Amino acid sequence: MKIKAECVNAPQWKTLTVKATLPEELKCLGEMAHNMWWVWNHEARDLFRELDTDLYHETRHNPVMLLERLTFARKEEILRDKALMKRINDVYAKFRAYMDVEPDRSRPSVAYFCMEYGLHSALKIYSGGLGMLAGDYVKEASDSNVDMCAVGFLYRFGYFTQSLSIDGQQIANYESQNFGSLPIERQMDQDGNPLVVDVPYLNFHVHAYVWRVNVGRVKLYLLDTDNDMNSDFDKPITHSLYGGDWENRLKQEILLGIGGMLLLKKLGIKKDVYHCNEGHAALCNLQRLCDYIEEDGLTFNQAMELVRASSLYTVHTPVPAGHDYFDEGLFGKYMGGYAQKLGITWDEFIGMGRTNPDDHNERFCMSTFACNTCQEVNGVSKLHGWVSQQMFAPIWNGYFPEENHVGYVTNGVHLPTWVATGWLTGIYEKYLDKDLMADQSNEERWKGIYDCPDEVLMKLRLQMKSNLFYYIERQYRATWLKNQNDPSRITKLVERFNPNALVIGFCRRFATYKRAHLLFTDLDRLSKIVNNPEHPVVFLFAGKAHPADGAGQGLIKRIFEISQRDEFQGKVIFVEDYDFLLARRLVSGVDIWMNTPTRPMEASGTSGEKAEMNGVVNLSVKDGWWLEGYREGAGWALTEKRTYQNQEYQDRLDAATIYSLLENEIIPLYYNKDKKGISKGWCQVIKNSIAQIAPHYTMKRQLDDYYSKFYEREARRYKELAKDGYRLAKEIAQWKETVAERWDSISVVSSEWDFPLTGGETNEKYHLKFVIDEQGLDDAVGLEMVDVRTDKNGEERIFHVEPLKLTGREGSRYTFEATLTPMQFGLFKSAVRMYPKNEHLPHRQDFCYVKWIELPELKQ
Repeated sequence: MKIKAECVNAPQWKTLTVKATLPEELKCLGEMAHNMWWVWNHEARDLFRELDTDLYHETRHNPVMLLERLTFARKEEILRDKALMKRINDVYAKFRAYMDVEPDRSRPSVAYFCMEYGLHSALKIYSGGLGMLAGDYVKEASDSNVDMCAVGFLYRFGYFTQSLSIDGQQIANYESQNFGSLPIERQMDQDGNPLVVDVPYLNFHVHAYVWRVNVGRVKLYLLDTDNDMNSDFDKPITHSLYGGDWENRLKQEILLGIGGMLLLKKLGIKKDVYHCNEGHAALCNLQRLCDYIEEDGLTFNQAMELVRASSLYTVHTPVPAGHDYFDEGLFGKYMGGYAQKLGITWDEFIGMGRTNPDDHNERFCMSTFACNTCQEVNGVSKLHGWVSQQMFAPIWNGYFPEENHVGYVTNGVHLPTWVATGWLTGIYEKYLDKDLMADQSNEERWKGIYDCPDEVLMKLRLQMKSNLFYYIERQYRATWLKNQNDPSRITKLVERFNPNALVIGFCRRFATYKRAHLLFTDLDRLSKIVNNPEHPVVFLFAGKAHPADGAGQGLIKRIFEISQRDEFQGKVIFVEDYDFLLARRLVSGVDIWMNTPTRPMEASGTSGEKAEMNGVVNLSVKDGWWLEGYREGAGWALTEKRTYQNQEYQDRLDAATIYSLLENEIIPLYYNKDKKGISKGWCQVIKNSIAQIAPHYTMKRQLDDYYSKFYEREARRYKELAKDGYRLAKEIAQWKETVAERWDSISVVSSEWDFPLTGGETNEKYHLKFVIDEQGLDDAVGLEMVDVRTDKNGEERIFHVEPLKLTGREGSRYTFEATLTPMQFGLFKSAVRMYPKNEHLPHRQDFCYVKWIELPELKQ
């Protein structure tokens, strides 16, 4: 037999993790590195930077990776450095003093669910504004010492890293995260073994590892399906944020909602309120319904009272198309068994996700399901609250949008995270009230900014601007070297950087409604603005377009192409890979933060709020938060009103307005400098902005608003419903069932109205009377006269609602009367609305039965 030249089988590789060890005296560094507290504590960040400055930048400010890569020799040097060791111990003592405070048990506890969290660029589990908002929220929950936990995903690849090709085409790079080098820890069970959550899908289970992110005092639990217990079909569930097809999206939302609740159950965590931050997590309420039914023996309707009373849904999108919809076939494939668990029919179950439950052609919408299973719903700014009322109005037929219960809490930002260290130590700590951080919403705490000398203010602003340009230059050189591009081009470009110019930033997600193209409507006019040698202006652009958004990517390409033209080189600059670290530089380094969304498409927007905290002035359309935030003399605004229905015409008008503001107000004010090179007028705008606007847009104010508007109210009501073995919940469920059963048979016995056929007169009294047969119900309905008028947009709006008073009862017949006195002339439409009434209902939409009753014949 001939001997073969080789005989080799395929290696069976196993992934092994070997962790670096720290000397006993330095183990406190590892503890701090694994708590995101360092993200918003500049002393901790400075400490990690001092351990090895080059390595700190190389690891992109990730202290866990930094400690892993510290050499043995450097560790020995640190141990011998008495001054540095003292700093380590001092910072650790401050950390422990912060961590050892017990949570405030007097406020309701909260479980917070979200698809993404923007805590730091070291942990790629965010894509944009929603994640940044959620990250800031849990940070402030920690600072405010509330009892909160959060649930999300640990993505293997997260959102993409952006680079641009030589011709400006966006390239999306999905880079695998090494979980062992991240500021996270495996969550263990009670026996000290790694916790695994088994989540039911079809006739099998998906097994999720659980990781914990310590966000100060708050625990953020992350589910991870990329493990060997799962099939290749299920491992990718947590691979990418918003990645894959609709089936994968549904699997993600099952994992977040149902898996998230199963995770909390395994940890023995029960909270007073369950907050769905966007509709992705809505199925957490499905699991809660199942638990009440299976574990407490409640009926579906009884369980719904409890789940709804303790649930809040926050919507972040202003258009119906932005929500997640699933075909019945796909939804049924994974959720088919739940109707039986709930004790209802399939049509009743899937109908909970439809605006019209009886329309079998309508897809299941997670947001509609959230609205139907959460007592409270809110938008994220005052304007967005109104937009959301209109968007969700079809769910509660019988009520006009302005009548429904959808509220709002305007978004804010976590002040310690986003205020630059130089601005914090140079301005806040020297001139603002010493108790500012504990009382951020109090304008009085901010008025010290007016005591800051203009020279100090501008010196710091120029320093932060220089820091930004140094960061951009370093990033540009690294990017061009990596891409092997012509080094002479980057040298020429960097030489044209001018940090002494007026710098305007436009940095955000590149969706077409953000209208980044407005500035380029008239290139000749733009060229004159940026090439004025006496008053130079620089525009900085940054942002990512969704990989499936061809229009957004085309916009990036267009801006990049313009930036490469000779007259715009170094004056219109596109900075790649807009992430957490770059955002921190930009919101503190530019002079003006510009935002030009299509009205009213900006739900809130928070990047401008971050800029506010750093003395950066806003120039924006009055949309989202800026509609509330704008103060004259503290920034610039384009009106919230549309002049043209034709969007192209409106874009041209807004572009012309921006050019005019720049040419006639902003640039002249910035360059109106005295002999010391200071523009007192510009400094006054900065001071007004900080004193009058910033106090109202912190995350501290946002968190307090959620407590006062929603959490406290829901927790009180749930407690009442749950007392004495859920007595009140059962009573309300029984009352609703009885009313629903008899609703169609409730009838009008008689009606009278003396309003004349020829028309009424102002200040005259008219009497309206109805006798209603409630079919054995006990004072279960109310009546009201509803008057509507057509507004200037041609839409019918509520003008006046007049309740009819109960004036008599004979058996099951109830008499309702009202005296109506018109106070305004004109043409109105009027009708009488009947509705169920019960003092224990939180609002009318909780039991949205409405019967419109025909008014009596007018008097001849």
